[in-house]
Amino acid sequence: MTSGKRGTLQERARATRSSLLEAAACLFAQHGYAGTSVNDISARSGRTSGSVYFHYTSKEGIALAVVQGGFATWSGLAACYVDHTVPPLERLVVLSHEVARALAEDPLTRAGARLWAERDTINLRLPDPFVLWTTAVTRLLAQARITGHLAAHVRPAATARTLVRAFFGFCTLTEALEGPHAVSVRVADWWDLTLPALLPDSRPADGT
Repeated sequence: MTSGKRGTLQERARATRSSLLEAAACLFAQHGYAGTSVNDISARSGRTSGSVYFHYTSKEGIALAVVQGGFATWSGLAACYVDHTVPPLERLVVLSHEVARALAEDPLTRAGARLWAERDTINLRLPDPFVLWTTAVTRLLAQARITGHLAAHVRPAATARTLVRAFFGFCTLTEALEGPHAVSVRVADWWDLTLPALLPDSRPADGT
């Protein structure tokens, strides 16, 4: 086989995997794991069910690929927290808005979140989708501590775990009650309540 023909076949395989992954992500996000079949993925992608099994072996395999595909989008989300010219807590707020937008609009992120919530129904161990997010929040809080922008009682690692879990629950419940596009709007409400607990007390010592 010539290198040109091999390259064409590889490109076709990548295109097939991409279309299957996109179709599966949309379906998993809308209907959940149990509500989506291989035939559904095949029909939505315009590929045969044999293609699904060839590239991903099983429905569990494509569910895993969807969650891992969501991880691949993290570099774009995380870009907003590496600019050291911006105060750490401000970067944390911006990061939360990016995460909320992804949870509301990005099929891979939405599907990954739903699959994680339904992980007990999937006969496969899914990776923890919150590790990178929690690590980023921990680093931002630690930087805020160093620069004097964090309340003395706040412990970065423990607080990051709590913030990430509570924020995910907030986004999930907001979507359930108001729809996905309300999530980004409600993030400001979240920070109005949460941010004062992270900031140093700027009041005079006598409390006036």
